Amino acid sequence: MRAMIYEGPGVPLALKHVKRPEPGPGQVLIRVLACAVCRTDLHIVDGDLTSPKLPLIPGHEIIGIVEETGAGVSAFAPGERVGVPWLGWTCGSCDYCRSGQENLCGEAKFTGYTLDGGFAEFCVATAQYCFRIPEPYDDVHAAPLMCAGLIGFRSYARVRTAQRIGLYGFGAAAHIIAQVARGEGKEIYAFTRPGDHKSQNFARSLGAVWAGESGDAPPCLLDAAILFAPVGALVPQALRTIRPGGQVVCAGIHMSDIPAFPYADLWREKHVSSVANLTRADGEGFLEAAARLPIETSVTLYALEDANKALEDLRQGRFDGAAVLVP
Repeated sequence: MRAMIYEGPGVPLALKHVKRPEPGPGQVLIRVLACAVCRTDLHIVDGDLTSPKLPLIPGHEIIGIVEETGAGVSAFAPGERVGVPWLGWTCGSCDYCRSGQENLCGEAKFTGYTLDGGFAEFCVATAQYCFRIPEPYDDVHAAPLMCAGLIGFRSYARVRTAQRIGLYGFGAAAHIIAQVARGEGKEIYAFTRPGDHKSQNFARSLGAVWAGESGDAPPCLLDAAILFAPVGALVPQALRTIRPGGQVVCAGIHMSDIPAFPYADLWREKHVSSVANLTRADGEGFLEAAARLPIETSVTLYALEDANKALEDLRQGRFDGAAVLVP
């Protein structure tokens, strides 16, 4: 099969012909129909995340068709369409797994990071960690749901009782969660890179009541803010935009260092927290909401061999929504 291979920081992904994987016990072999490109993929190829398997096939927002099933698989059959997310396997026996916090499992394995992913024509995945995809979505528009949607939904769940919600970094995750929040009657305030009027207009088109630059003050105090941009300096800025008792949620797997800030910005019971990975329950809850709404994902398509261009375009903010590779 053809696959884009990552061999270490500073080295562009290389298109190679490699052996097609075979499903082991509990696994399914998937013919990849679409794989979205995530900012986490950028953190991997840039060396910000330091423990990938090498060589690696990146990609963890996979939509595909089951081709074969391994021993013991009963949940899926050949011909069924499935989605594969970031969380690829957990031990099932540690305190975190047994308490419903499998996202914190110390032995967890992750698609496109410690397991080969979907920047390829085929991949294998553990069947218990795959999802059925709602029918309203075609393959390319479903792909961003598998991480941008799932991580965004877990982040949004932290602030679901808030009415006025700020979203910092209006990309793949924010444009999905803005629609979920608007569907539940929330007010969305969008913060973008300086001078990024295109993203601000995009946010307004999805129902944001206000859109401005990351350093701007919104017209009122917010109840909560979610940071999708991996910029630590945004944490104290966001704290200054929320009311007493409000929350700032850091949604990225990697973020630059948070600078020192006055205690007064945190005082009066403001909260700062992070979101790590996802659980299968997150996926089930989010996909139910996605089927009900439904969500319109904005996608820009790239051929598999153009994965490096997709990553650079993501780095430079050259498209709205999400990039999707189509083998």
